[in-house]
Amino acid sequence: MSKLYIDGDSLTYNDFIDVVFNNREVELSSKAREKVNSSRELVEQLDKGETPIYGINTGFGFLANKKIDKSQIEQLQLNLIRSHCVGVGEPYSIPVTRGIMLLRANVMAKGFSGVRPIVIETLLEMLNKRVTAIIPSQGSVGASGDLAPLAHLALALIGEGEVIYENKKESAKECFSKLSITPVKLKSKEGLVLINGTQAMTANGLVQLKRIKNILKASEIIAAISLDALLGTNKAFDLKVVSSRGHKGQTITAKNMNKLITGSEILESHKYCSKVQDPYSLRCIPQVHGAVRDTVNYVQTILETEMNSATDNPLVFVETGEIISGGNFHGEPVAFGMDFLGIAVSEIGSISERRIEQSVNPYLNEHLPPFLVKNEGINSGFMIAQVTAASLVSENKVYAHPSSVDSIPTSANKEDHVSMGTIGSNKLSKIVDNVEWIIAIEYLTATQGLDFRKPLKGGVGVEIARAFLRESVPFFEEDVEMHLFMNKAKEIVSNESLVNAIEVKLGELL
Repeated sequence: MSKLYIDGDSLTYNDFIDVVFNNREVELSSKAREKVNSSRELVEQLDKGETPIYGINTGFGFLANKKIDKSQIEQLQLNLIRSHCVGVGEPYSIPVTRGIMLLRANVMAKGFSGVRPIVIETLLEMLNKRVTAIIPSQGSVGASGDLAPLAHLALALIGEGEVIYENKKESAKECFSKLSITPVKLKSKEGLVLINGTQAMTANGLVQLKRIKNILKASEIIAAISLDALLGTNKAFDLKVVSSRGHKGQTITAKNMNKLITGSEILESHKYCSKVQDPYSLRCIPQVHGAVRDTVNYVQTILETEMNSATDNPLVFVETGEIISGGNFHGEPVAFGMDFLGIAVSEIGSISERRIEQSVNPYLNEHLPPFLVKNEGINSGFMIAQVTAASLVSENKVYAHPSSVDSIPTSANKEDHVSMGTIGSNKLSKIVDNVEWIIAIEYLTATQGLDFRKPLKGGVGVEIARAFLRESVPFFEEDVEMHLFMNKAKEIVSNESLVNAIEVKLGELL
């Protein structure tokens, strides 16, 4: 894989995925280096004067009016990092943390921050050598930047605190020494630059976006199994129907469904039955899944814009010789996107749970045994698996409440309106976890139901998915310790192996 050169302007979603998940090497571009040097020269020039300039020779937040003596500038930056390391909770995953590191470097590469190139280069050296800062996931209100999370990143950069290297926790100082990484000694403004920005919420959002893209494909594969198992019709996926509405997402979903159910003997077997319409959880798959697709595309544009945005404060403008304080660190654009995405992906879980209920409830399907098991009564089958799915759907209703409508004043009311975007991205990850579980349960119920339709075969994609699950999960003749097999189905869904198995044989789903 070729090296990625960052310049603060052209980082893409695919670049992000390559670095975060595939360890693509990253370097500061020569053009960006010139911009960074120029902005640093201006900072150092202004640093020599007596005029108070926020972030260079003043305190921070409510203490911005406090002038700092030149002899204390470097200590000011060091104190800032240490004092802001107040994060709590579980650390971000390695992919999310690598994403934060990449995005922070990319923002500084724009040339509006006023840092030295060595700050960016050391951060990239950590990334390339797979040294990951330990960043607690809670403690940011999403304005003035992700202060606490980014402070923990900066702490590692200066050789303090702990990092993860080769899946082991160790002190940053010892790790840097072992790998010949020189800790950064912060100069004026550089500490503030490192903690001002929206990179925690944005990186977490991008990682969840990747998971949601997989969920969309996996959920449609599984929905196709349910369709065949429940003797549903493909009429609702007729492109004349879906294209008449004009929403791009629902047309894509319908095309995927048609590809997956092509050649279904089950469909042909009840082609002329008396049933007129399927329940909404089958008939409206294009409309619901498609709307989620459109939301994903919309939020991706927000995140891609934010990836290449100057989000620290103050900003350095070389052309005019100014350093201007503003509010680009406010996370509102990302906060809205995180809430919208959480609401949307919750619906994938909600409609999936309804298909699970259609499968296990003997009053709602044709000729499937109650709870999809033989000898019902002595066997409970999937009765309580549906309860688990229902529980997760209800839990998501709580998580889907928008965090961006909340605000609480901080820093002695200087920061009197905040975005809560980081909270939004954190709860989005919980929603995604739950949805992966829900569609994994549907994978089990749909495939169990499909097996009761033998000797008839489902669509070509349906049969590939059935065979793939049956490599590790058997048909349930009687009650088993269900959660063991739920774990296997969840792994197959979340590690993208189900989608890969389908796409290898059918070509890429849209």
